[in-house]
Amino acid sequence: MINFQAIKVIYHHEMMRAWNTLFQTIASPVLSTSLYFVVFGSAIGSRIEDIGGVSYGAFIVPGLMMLSLLTQSVANASFGIFFPKFSGTVYEIMSAPISSLEILIGFVGAAASKSLIIGIIILITANFFVDIHIMHPFWMATFLILTCISFSLLGFIIGLWATNFEKLQVVPLLVITPLVFLGGTFYSIDMLPPFWQNVSLFNPVLYLVSGFRWSFFEVSDVNVYVSLAMILVFLSVCLGIVWWMFKTGYRLKQ
Repeated sequence: MINFQAIKVIYHHEMMRAWNTLFQTIASPVLSTSLYFVVFGSAIGSRIEDIGGVSYGAFIVPGLMMLSLLTQSVANASFGIFFPKFSGTVYEIMSAPISSLEILIGFVGAAASKSLIIGIIILITANFFVDIHIMHPFWMATFLILTCISFSLLGFIIGLWATNFEKLQVVPLLVITPLVFLGGTFYSIDMLPPFWQNVSLFNPVLYLVSGFRWSFFEVSDVNVYVSLAMILVFLSVCLGIVWWMFKTGYRLKQ
């Protein structure tokens, strides 16, 4: 039987930590995204033709949301579990009558919630710069939630794997951010030469951005069902890795 009280305590603690660092958690990514709209949407976008019948300023909205969602989900979840491990309090959590599933739901649920809030705020902010019409709200919410959960799981894995603060930043800075920028955030891969179009198809983030963009404008680089399948596969892989980490006590029993 699931201990919902334990989940509530972990979830509430993590959400309060976000509230205590409100500027860093909420205001900073929103400000950064607003600057992207000013630079790319207005200054550069006014010189770029419509893409698939969508103005460039509106076209980059889903990509910018994904940029923030992915980076914030990973950062929130990785720090959320790394700091208790770094301070030693994670052993108190592990020794408490709480299952691994409850610990996972508490930490990942809080990280995903924070990213979801940021995504909604960015979407509201984007309306001040461009006109946005979401053609498939259900699918938009589906991709939004699945992305937040999946990359919060990835962040949880990174937080368990990292042994210092430097390692905590390696994957987000050297892997996640480059993949996002090269995943069609600011462009359609149809604008690339054929060789680089094929290379882009190996970028998993492309499928997230493409599916999310389709839910807004019915414009995508790959089939929406392929995008959905890719994120479900990624979610399953992350769940499998977390299960293995808890089962073996990887970086938790040392």
